[in-house]
Amino acid sequence: MGSQLTDLGFLLTDNPEQIATSLQIIILLTVLTLAPAILILTTSFTRIVISLSFIRNALATNQMPPNQVIVGLALFLTFFTMAPVFGQMWDQGLAPYFAGEVNLETAFDLTVEPLREFMFEHTREKDLAMFLDVRGQERPETRQDVDLLTLIPAFVISELKTAFQIGFVIFIPFLVIDMIVASTLMAMGMMMLPPVMISLPFKILLFVLVDGWHLVVRSVLLSYF
Repeated sequence: MGSQLTDLGFLLTDNPEQIATSLQIIILLTVLTLAPAILILTTSFTRIVISLSFIRNALATNQMPPNQVIVGLALFLTFFTMAPVFGQMWDQGLAPYFAGEVNLETAFDLTVEPLREFMFEHTREKDLAMFLDVRGQERPETRQDVDLLTLIPAFVISELKTAFQIGFVIFIPFLVIDMIVASTLMAMGMMMLPPVMISLPFKILLFVLVDGWHLVVRSVLLSYF
């Protein structure tokens, strides 16, 4: 173990700044490793990708559009909705840190603040209160008193509820078509013919006529602006 530390340079220097730099590199690598999870759980990605997935499930088109298309579209829509927040994070925290104006701890607090405000705006008080109660914490007086370990899961389940509400609205018209087709086939005595095979073209036609992708994407985006 000592030789490993020596190889890393921790025992070969008397300069604390060099050790601090090494620790910063380790922290940076850790953050990069967790970047996908951070991007998914602290941004609008969760709501968007679930809403888009509900469209495919409601249409019953199996794997069309493919998962790569759904995730790719959700990713770019996430960048679109989060662009103002990312801009504030860069201007307030990252840019001053790279310019040497603030230290790492201050830069982290300044960088996270716009993201915290975004999550607070889209987190239900009921969900946040539940996590506070589980941890045995008192109701905070200000938003600054809520730590990220409590805010992030509360934000995620709030996004999940909103996404499922959108999915319910998406399913209703397609469910009506399935019921009409199933009732018609039953009345005609065609019991062995799967209703999905008949209703699928009608659902796709309805979705195209109402410009469904435009309506759903517009509704999801407007929920953040």
